[in-house]
Amino acid sequence: MVQGTASGVGKSLIVAALCRHFKKRGLKVAPFKSQNMSLNSAVSVEGGEMSRAQYIQSIACEEPPSVKMNPILLKPEIDGSQVIVFGKPYGHFGAKDYMYSKKEEFFSLALESLNFLILSHDVVVIEGAGSPAEINLKAHDIVNMSIAKAVNAPVLLVADIERGGSFAQIVGTMELLEEDEKNLVRGYIFNKFMGDKSLLGDHPDMIAKRYGMSFFGTMPYVKHRIPEEDSMIDWHTKEKGDLNVEIIHLPHLSNFDDFDPLLWNTSVRFVDEGRLSGDIIIIPGTKMTIEDLEWMKRSGLDVEVKKAAKNGAYIIGICGGYQILGKEIKDPESNKKIDGLGMIPVDTEFEPEKIVSNLKGRELFSGKNLLIEGYEIHHGKSYCTSDPAPFATVSDVNGKAVSYGDGYMKGRIFGTYFHGLFQNFDFTQEFLNSIRRSKGKEEKVIERISLIHEIDVFTEIFEQNVKIKAIEEEL
Repeated sequence: MVQGTASGVGKSLIVAALCRHFKKRGLKVAPFKSQNMSLNSAVSVEGGEMSRAQYIQSIACEEPPSVKMNPILLKPEIDGSQVIVFGKPYGHFGAKDYMYSKKEEFFSLALESLNFLILSHDVVVIEGAGSPAEINLKAHDIVNMSIAKAVNAPVLLVADIERGGSFAQIVGTMELLEEDEKNLVRGYIFNKFMGDKSLLGDHPDMIAKRYGMSFFGTMPYVKHRIPEEDSMIDWHTKEKGDLNVEIIHLPHLSNFDDFDPLLWNTSVRFVDEGRLSGDIIIIPGTKMTIEDLEWMKRSGLDVEVKKAAKNGAYIIGICGGYQILGKEIKDPESNKKIDGLGMIPVDTEFEPEKIVSNLKGRELFSGKNLLIEGYEIHHGKSYCTSDPAPFATVSDVNGKAVSYGDGYMKGRIFGTYFHGLFQNFDFTQEFLNSIRRSKGKEEKVIERISLIHEIDVFTEIFEQNVKIKAIEEEL
């Protein structure tokens, strides 16, 4: 089990590296995290919703992504979280209600999943959440030491040395653990180090000796292109490329890794106020469509999007952004109804059942009918109120043949439910080059990134900088 001294120390990537290492050794490996809080989710092989982090770790293992790898997913909302259990919506809970009312039941479900993975795999690499030393929360813990103790898992602690105070992180964590918990901690690593490792001297080993554990090494800061968790997203402008992309930074923006290929190939700016002047304006997915639409209207960005369209910008809506581009959004449960931006003739009505699917189809924007793959995660259905003009035709949903139109397009405006659209590199290259042609610019070949290659590169750096043999011996 990999636990951290705090949130954002890099646990997810360390788990992915361990998973990949054991897979390359010929073992059958699975990741596991009993509970994850994230708006960045993916669709499992069962057609359920799971955390993007465990989805990526499953790729490292070359195993089908399963909700058993992340049985409980919390998706933050305005006054609490939507709780997803085994890929399906379970209910909405405030923080205290969730902590005190359902933890025993959810802990039992988590152990059920974990034991299934243990019995069907050679190695299971478990990820913790936040810190195991939050003494105010430990009585209701279902994701850190309670899991480790339940299956007697040896624990590897990860501290983020980039933030400073890394020795204190380790000492503070160990001091706040109970004796039986300390006995499970086999050692620790420093993560995200920049500089000369010799400056650490023998102090890491001194701390390890104090607590009867090992210091497994120092992982350098690694620039990579593996999608991060929500808390790690970098909203700064990316100064590259000859096309300017502006993404509306909605308060409840979800699945932000949709836009990674644009970060690699264009100049991207995340916008939460002010004037829009990009070649491409994107309204992304959101967990709270109506609330984020209201925010856009308060901030004046609704007017800015319409101005940008009149000035010739391409306007794209993904999932919730697609709904926002339409004429009207209705939520019967809350009895809310709100006018959208009215830029496409589409009405949306929310429904109790969430639609969660893996998708395949062909886009109709480029005129080349390029194959696209992706996924959809949304409440509600959208209906065209005039002649249909779909963005894509869908031919496969969760492995079953279908035939229907997705989204809507009109000139330089389109909306779609396809998350992961820009990971289809043939489409992305054609899309960007069509804009370059319209501006009299030279066409370009985009940079195409293989996720498994990125994981392999990160794993190789991990293997070179930590005592991987010593970690193996603890198993």
